[in-house]
Amino acid sequence: MNKAAAPKVSFVSLGCPKALVDSERIITRLRAEGYELARKHDGADLVIVNTCGFLDSAKQESLGAIGEAMAENGKVIVTGCMGAEPEAIEKAYPGVLSITGPQQYESVLDAVHRAIPPLHDPHLDLVPPQGIRLTPRHYAYLKISEGCNNRCTFCIIPKLRGDLVSRTAADVLREAEKLVAAGVKELMVISQDTSAYGADLKYADSPWKDRSVRAKFVDLARELGDLGVWIRLQYVYPYPHVDDVIELMTDGKVLPYLDIPFQHANPEVLKRMKRPAAQDKTLARIKSWRDACPDLTLRSTFIVGFPGETDSEFADLLDWLDEAQIDRAGCFKYEPVAGATANALGNPVAEEIKTQRWNALMARQRKISTQRLKRKVGTRQQVIVDEVGPTVTKGRSQGDAPQIDGSVYLSSRRTLRVGEVVTAKIERSDDYDLHGTVAGF
Repeated sequence: MNKAAAPKVSFVSLGCPKALVDSERIITRLRAEGYELARKHDGADLVIVNTCGFLDSAKQESLGAIGEAMAENGKVIVTGCMGAEPEAIEKAYPGVLSITGPQQYESVLDAVHRAIPPLHDPHLDLVPPQGIRLTPRHYAYLKISEGCNNRCTFCIIPKLRGDLVSRTAADVLREAEKLVAAGVKELMVISQDTSAYGADLKYADSPWKDRSVRAKFVDLARELGDLGVWIRLQYVYPYPHVDDVIELMTDGKVLPYLDIPFQHANPEVLKRMKRPAAQDKTLARIKSWRDACPDLTLRSTFIVGFPGETDSEFADLLDWLDEAQIDRAGCFKYEPVAGATANALGNPVAEEIKTQRWNALMARQRKISTQRLKRKVGTRQQVIVDEVGPTVTKGRSQGDAPQIDGSVYLSSRRTLRVGEVVTAKIERSDDYDLHGTVAGF
């Protein structure tokens, strides 16, 4: 008796780690219902494109991915941030089967069911309890909330994803425990605004094992720190209570790593951005963090060419960088985003000046990064192994998040395994990376 072939779905996931988590949730549900994942659009029964809609460049990439899927397959379901404003997609590709916004998992699944009904076989359609993940087996993103209550003038995330909606602490900890049981060695804690976690729940307790845990940033980080894996905190808005998590870093509960998107340093630019503007206090806090936790790595992102940014205001940012000594920094040239209130500010900065400022900031940051990495030469660092090569193995130190920070290149007398955490003696450094030898087992 011939068994009907399982329907095949090809999947494209664009954008940030938060969108990647959305993709993983959709794929987990599809696999549980008996759908197979196809490696190519050609030959799949349909294609799902999870879009990014934050910047115009991201929208163009999303439209390109939709166009490619339409050309190679013809049956396309669109979801994600760009789907929250579907007019541009409908205009370019009126033949798409369905368009939904971010986090609308049920609508995506309904559209898939309408196009290709599932063939569920409970004996075959076994999904691991931690779900299907698109990251390597040894690390995972742990999304603790959706949406954002901030109203930064350059950003439309609240418009796309809504206000802050936090998961209960017990719900997050259950997922984290499953991931660790499945072999994950590093959890990246993410959301739109990680340090605002639980504010919408009034930090309510939820029952976890033999105790109650508050839905609060520090309480959750402390509990995650007991799981025995690397806990990395990302997208942390610099509220005062962030100071409390430094103690967890000095105690080894969470990684000595903070990803705080400062965006700028000049008070007037920050006011126009509707960001915290007390940068003198921020410098004092950074100093106190490093005094308490000397191994702390600070990552941040900055925007140059924001409307009205003067030469003097940009010079303030460079001076602040020199003083703050941010370890890792990304930089974006300001792009007007449809629907962002910054569009009404006027005084746009010319594109060539944005490029000059971007180059100047990245050159300054390269110098800072080089100097800070030099201090690690001769030290021993814990390194998690990402890729094993025939002669050189690539990993990351506790100060390196995957895909956005630097790497540690290792030589070893024994064969290393992906996901293994080793001690390495650092022998040299360059602008962004470290090089060393595995020191022991």
